[in-house]
Parts: sequence; C-alpha cells; structure tokens
Amino acid sequence: MDSSTFLLLAVAVLGMLWQAQGLGTVSGLYGETVVVPCNEGAPPPEGLMFIKWKYERDDGTSGDLLVKQAHKQEATVQAESDYAERVAIAANSSLLISGASLADRRVFTCMMVSTSNLLEYPVTVEIYKRPSAPEIIDKAKMLDRGKAAVIGTCVGKDAHPAAELTWTRNGKPLIADGKAVVISSSVKMEPATRLSTTFSTLQYTATKQDADAAFACSAAHPLGAQVSAPEMFPIHYPTENLSLQVLSMGPIVEGENVTLKCQADGNPPPVSFNFHLKGVQVPVVGSNTYTLAAITRDAAGEYKCSLADNASIEDAHAIEVNYLDLSLSPTGKVLKKIGDKLNVTMEKNTSGHAKVSWTKDGKAAKAPAFERLTYADAGVYVCEVATGTLKRSLNFQLVVEGVPEITSLTKQRADSHKVLTCEALGVPEPSFQWSVNGTEVESSYANAKATHRIRVEPAANLTVTCSVSNKLGEDARTITVSSRVGDEGYDQSKLIVGVVVGLLVLAALVGIIYWIYMKKRYRRNKKQRNKSAMLTGKNSQRGIDELLVPEFLVILLTSFRRAVVAAGLFGKHKLPKCKEVSVPHLCDNRCSQLLLSNGKLVI
Repeated sequence: MDSSTFLLLAVAVLGMLWQAQGLGTVSGLYGETVVVPCNEGAPPPEGLMFIKWKYERDDGTSGDLLVKQAHKQEATVQAESDYAERVAIAANSSLLISGASLADRRVFTCMMVSTSNLLEYPVTVEIYKRPSAPEIIDKAKMLDRGKAAVIGTCVGKDAHPAAELTWTRNGKPLIADGKAVVISSSVKMEPATRLSTTFSTLQYTATKQDADAAFACSAAHPLGAQVSAPEMFPIHYPTENLSLQVLSMGPIVEGENVTLKCQADGNPPPVSFNFHLKGVQVPVVGSNTYTLAAITRDAAGEYKCSLADNASIEDAHAIEVNYLDLSLSPTGKVLKKIGDKLNVTMEKNTSGHAKVSWTKDGKAAKAPAFERLTYADAGVYVCEVATGTLKRSLNFQLVVEGVPEITSLTKQRADSHKVLTCEALGVPEPSFQWSVNGTEVESSYANAKATHRIRVEPAANLTVTCSVSNKLGEDARTITVSSRVGDEGYDQSKLIVGVVVGLLVLAALVGIIYWIYMKKRYRRNKKQRNKSAMLTGKNSQRGIDELLVPEFLVILLTSFRRAVVAAGLFGKHKLPKCKEVSVPHLCDNRCSQLLLSNGKLVI
C-alpha cells in the first residue's frame, strides 16, 4: 500500500473522529506578509501525523494550500492558484501569506491529524490599507464675499476600509448646514485592487473674516488619521472704507519729505485714488501713496484721499508742521575793548513752547548782558533753543582786548641773587622788556593775565624798569634793587625811625597844647579855692608845676605810644618795653584809666 493510499485511508478513518474549533480572526496589512496561526500557536497534539492548510474559495468550496508530514522538514504545496507562490508554513505550523491583498480576505483552516484525533482551526483573515495622505484638488483661485463657491475636493486614495473625510477651518470641523457650508462625499472602488478612494467636495460662502482662514481636510481610518496641507483662499470684496495715513517716524519737521498713504479695506485693493492737497485734487494711478517734498509750515492743514471711481468713499487727516527759527546778534568772532558795552540779541520763532539755554566755554551760563566788558567776559557763548525734537543753536566768540597794565612788580631775595616778578593784564598777550639783563625763570599767560619772572645778581644798587606792550599800547613800572642782601632791611629801619621821630614831635605838640589849656584852667580854679580858704581858714594851694608837669609827661608818653601802635610801622621790630612812671598823687578821673592800683602809670 503506497503512502497516498494510506493517507486517504487515515483521513477516512479519522473523519469519524473530526472536531472543529471556534473561528478566530487575524488582521494583516496590504502588501505585507500575513501570519495565520494554527490553534493560536499552541503545541501540536501527541501522535501528530501531519498538518494541512486549506482556504475557502469565493464560491464557498474548499481549496488545498499545503501539507506537512510530522516526520518531514519541508511542506508540500498543493495550491493551484496564485497562492502557490505566496504560501509557506512556519516552524510553529502558522501559515505565511506574502504580498497580502484584499483577495486574501477569507477563511483559512489549519487541520491537524493525529493517531487519535482530527482537529480543525478556522481563521478569518482581514486586510487593511491606510489611505495615502489626503490632498485638496481642483482648488478655487479666489472667493467672492457672500457668494457660494466650491473651494475644492478632498481625496483620500486607496484605502481599506474607505477613509472618512472631514473639512476644517482654522483647525475646527466645518458642519454642513446646506447653506453656507455644503459638503458632498462619495467613495469609488478600484476593481483590480478592491481599494477604495473617498472624495469630499466643499462648497462654501466666504466672508471678509475668511481672508486669513486656513482650510484643510482630515482622513479618519482605523490605522490612524491624517491631515492635508492647509490652503488659504483670497477673498474678494469691494472697498467700503479708506484710511489716510501719514508715513512719518515722529512729529513732522519743516523741510522733510512727507508721504501720504491711502489705505483701502477692499480686496483686491484699488489702484487709483484722488489726493486732495488743501483743496487741490491730484489723481494717482497705480499707487496708493503721494509724497510732499520739503514740506513747509504753510503746508500744514487738512488733507484727503478718495476712490477714483467713488468720491463718496474718502478719509481726511490733519498735518502739523513743526518749525523753529533762531537769530543771534552778534555771531562769529567779536573783538571788543575792555570797558566797552556789548548788546546781545536773540530772537526765536517756533511752532510750540521753546526752551532756551546758554553756555559759556561749555558750561551752563545766564543770558549774556555786557554793560562794561572785562577780560573775564571773554569766551565762546552758545545759545541753544529746543522745541520737541527740533533743536537750533548759534554762537559767538567774544574777545576782549585792552592796553596792557602792570598790576604788580615785586622783588624777592633768594640766596645770592634776587627774583623780580612783573605781572600785567592785557589782550593780546603783552610782551615783557626789562631794563637789566637777567635769566628768565618763568613766563605764563592765561585769562588775560601775564606773569614774567627773571633772576638778577646786581653788582650795585639799581633801579629796574619792567615794560609791557602789545598792539594797543604799553605800560612800565620801576623798582629799586640793592646790591647787598641786607639793604632792604636797613632802608626799612631808617624809614621806621623817621616815622617814630615824627610821631614824637606830634605827641609833644599835642602835650604842650594840653598843658597850656590846663594851666589856664588851674588859675581859674585857684581863685575859687582862695575864696573857699578865706571862708574856712585852710590853705590847700599846690604849685602848678608840681601838679601839671607829671600830668604833661603822662599825656606826652601816652600819645606817643598810641600813635606808634595805631600806625603799625614797626612790623617785625619790637616796640620798646613799657616804662613805669611814678605819679602817686594823680588819682583824678581824667587819667584814671591809665593808672594801676599801686599808683604807677603804665604806658
């Protein structure tokens, strides 16, 4: 008995033992390999003789695919259709179907035959195909506001099951209402592949708010959702309003170019306008701007623009022009003589409130007013006027000139030589000339003050002359310079002695006058005392010399000391020490302020 006969006999015998299991389901992807498990991948029963896979044909009959003997490694393919090239068996007895298509959507049965039983495990295979990314075709080029129009058709190609398409506006689903939103959908199946393509057409009534709206469609499918690229459609609508704009970064300043722009809210925007420039109509074609070149203050006022084909649609804008005029007198370089008067006049004309500030040589200063010029008035004066963003400034440089004048000529001892210093005021800078030869020590000139120092070593007493000059005049001064170091102190001592002697003579003269006055007074008083003595019988007469001579001496010395102290001529020479004069009997009120308690007068 051959093997095939034995196999048929075994099947016949085991047919009486056949058991069928419940129907399972397996999903596969279109074009991929589908794995159909046998008994859900469980181990085969004991005594397994062979495994056989078969399928259900379209007419309901059963067709064989392959058989694998338990004791063999390879399976025998029995299929006669295209399955012959696409089926195989896995190590765990699963059926492998490559290149899956929708034609594989059927029931496949695994049959296990053992020595004791025959088991079948039917499995339903379902194939899925994700649609290609949805896209919008037949798109509208533009939409008219308020008019229903087809925006486009969304297509979800080659899917199983068919994709479900949804339209969105700015990410939100559009709901068909039969008026503003009308959606028509259809599905078409390709006979060869049995894949479905879904079509969805959107008819939409646009508004002005749709000018920036993004439309898209999404495809829903068991294998995942996909969204098309967003599409924006220009919305056409007529102009209803105009806006006249002034293209300027800030306040308009006289002399600038000013551009006017007429902005319309229509789409597409109009390209022809009429600009009304203070009553003068200027037509502009192909642009919505007009430029006023080098605007002046007289150009300030109201401007308008309107549609060329509809003058009733217009807009207006008022223009303000900022300006600032500044004049200053004098300006530039101003030459004046010391002591002269200078009038400074500043005038301004501005469109708004202006702030005026002055500086002199870069530092803040008050508005200049010169009644009598001095050297200190010289400098650079700047007047700045500001209003808003406008600033103007003018300046003048004041030069005060004068004949040089020596203000100081001094000498100073230094070791074996002497330093002579001559200082002078004058503009232009004066030049110095000395009557003696000397070595220049220092020379400076600043703020109209010139200083010149020389060093001399005189061999004899000299009279030195310092001369200064410039183009306006000259000045000179002399000073005596001795040849010896101590001569200046000696000359000063002689001067002091002469002054002291003069003061002594003056004090003596004052004392004599006072003595004569007191003598006359004494005689008058004597007569009165004699009369009193005759009445009282007492003689209290004292000699006039005894009374007046000491008093005269006190007055003389006191006057001398006060005169010397008041004159202050001793300088570093000390005044002679005070001498004490005994006047024990002088206690009257006339000189009590000069007496001490012990009766001695201190000068």
